Amino acid sequence: MATEQEIGRGSQARPTAPRARPILVVEDNPMDLDFLLQAFAEHGVLNPVQVCRDGEEALEFIAAHPTPDDATLPLLVLLDLRLPKVDGIEVLRQARQHPVWKQIPFVVVTTSRENVDISRAYELGVNSYIVKPVDFPAFAEVVKHIKFYWLLTNEPPFSESNGRLA
Repeated sequence: MATEQEIGRGSQARPTAPRARPILVVEDNPMDLDFLLQAFAEHGVLNPVQVCRDGEEALEFIAAHPTPDDATLPLLVLLDLRLPKVDGIEVLRQARQHPVWKQIPFVVVTTSRENVDISRAYELGVNSYIVKPVDFPAFAEVVKHIKFYWLLTNEPPFSESNGRLA
């Protein structure tokens, strides 16, 4: 994909736009990440994308961005549950203990339909739980809905300009 470079720890997947808050994607599966980035491009999501490839990276990112005036504090977090090192449920639990991060919208995007995962995610304060579609057209449709609700309709915390570009 032309817009994706080699993505390392907390790196950006696309060029940044001025004043746009990023979307944090916590995803270890390269194919799912590629689907997501392609769907963002297809639906004109212009916000920069920060990527963490495991739960440990995500916790490091959270710790490095503790204040609401941080321009790289994400507008939205898309979180997989099945992550190496630290699972998504633990990432969510720790994020929700932080006064700033407990206000940031978290959307779980995962393969798990297990009731225990769904219940635990909502108990810990997830804002939405989406089971990943297996084919690209369905995945792109999910991204379209995420864009319209979370990036265009929802009023996010911590930004006078709302950090929107999408």
